[in-house]
Amino acid sequence: MSLLQKARAAVREDLDAAMRRDPAAETRTDLALNSPGMHAIWSYRLAHRLWQKGPQWRPAARLLSTATRAVTGVEIHPGARIGRRFFIDHGMGVVIGATAVVGDDVMLYHGVTLGGRSLARGTKRHPTLGDRVVVGAGARILGDIGIGDDAQIGANSVVVKDVPAGAVATGVPARVRVPQLLGEDPYDALFAEPAIFI
Repeated sequence: MSLLQKARAAVREDLDAAMRRDPAAETRTDLALNSPGMHAIWSYRLAHRLWQKGPQWRPAARLLSTATRAVTGVEIHPGARIGRRFFIDHGMGVVIGATAVVGDDVMLYHGVTLGGRSLARGTKRHPTLGDRVVVGAGARILGDIGIGDDAQIGANSVVVKDVPAGAVATGVPARVRVPQLLGEDPYDALFAEPAIFI
C-alpha cells in the first residue's frame, strides 16, 4: 500500500468514526470541509510525523501545530501520541500536552485539557487515556495519570488521580464511580451520574 493510499484510508477511518459519534454530521464531505476537530487531528498527524523524524524537523512540526491552533482553536503538541479513530467534537479550546498518550476510539469535547502538573523536563508530565474514553466539555485531566479503557470523564471535572477502566469520574476534584451492574450500558450509566452532562 502506497503512502497516499494509507493516508486516504486513515482519513476515511477518521471520517467514519466522526460520523458515528456526531449526530449533527450529515455527510463525510461536510465533516471534511467544516469540522475544526477533524482539521486539527489531520494537521496533528502530519506534525507528529515531522516530530518523529528528529530534532531538525521539530521546528517545522511546532510551526504547523501553532498555525493549526490559530485556525482551529485546538492545540495538540506534535510530540503527543494519539491513536486511531480519535474525534474532537466542536474543537475550540482543546489542549493536548507533549507527553500525553491517547488510545484508540477516544472522544473529546470542546475545552478539554490534557495537561501537565510538573515543570520537570524530560519526564512524562501528561495523562495517558486508554481506548474508548469519553471526556466531557471543559474537563481538565492533569499530570502523569492513567484513565482506563471505557472510562467517562464528566464535563468540567478536574481529574488528578487515576481513573479505573469503565469508571465514571465527575466533579472538582473528580469523584470516581464504578458502575454497580455487571455489563451496565455506558449510555445508561450517564443517567446514573447526571453530573457528567454539566
